[in-house]
Amino acid sequence: QVQLVESGGGSVQSGGSLRLSCAASGYIFSSCCMGWFRQAPGKEREGVASIDTGGVTKYADSVKDRFTISKDNAKNTLYLQMNSLKPEDTAMYYCAATQGWWCPALARTGPYKYWGQGTQVAVSS
Repeated sequence: QVQLVESGGGSVQSGGSLRLSCAASGYIFSSCCMGWFRQAPGKEREGVASIDTGGVTKYADSVKDRFTISKDNAKNTLYLQMNSLKPEDTAMYYCAATQGWWCPALARTGPYKYWGQGTQVAVSS
């Protein structure tokens, strides 16, 4: 059974940093594309970053040069290092995985079949 469990959210002031973690079970971590998504109140869920099994990454323009996605294969854990946080980064952040090794465009949430429960990030000005 596939399980994705996020942690690391919290409240931080503008300009601060947080690191999100996503523990993955099963074969997902080594065989599938994984990504981070976020959803703010009243807004649609949006892709933040993804990483395929070969380590190729994609980032949304809004987080490029501030966020870094990475994975620790030994720990079956996906990370999202978030620096220079802004109030507009406030959202529920979700870890997700596809069923294949290749990552689709971040705008496409449909290919992501497995989702975690989310972790809240709040950035105050």
